[in-house]
Amino acid sequence: MFHTIGEAAGEIWKLIKEEGPLSVSAVVSKTKRPRAIVYMGIGWLAREDKLVYTQAKRGMLLSSK
Repeated sequence: MFHTIGEAAGEIWKLIKEEGPLSVSAVVSKTKRPRAIVYMGIGWLAREDKLVYTQAKRGMLLSSK
């Protein structure tokens, strides 16, 4: 499971770097990974202090630092 979460974190990081700020729903849709794994990947990146969170009208946007 640890390997899967790390892979998801890398994929999320690459996606955000390439496409700019994205919602969690957009990340789930674009990575085609289960929502739970995406949340764990986001947690991984948050722990490494690699994300910026921006409040949007309908949720949160994720972008890279």
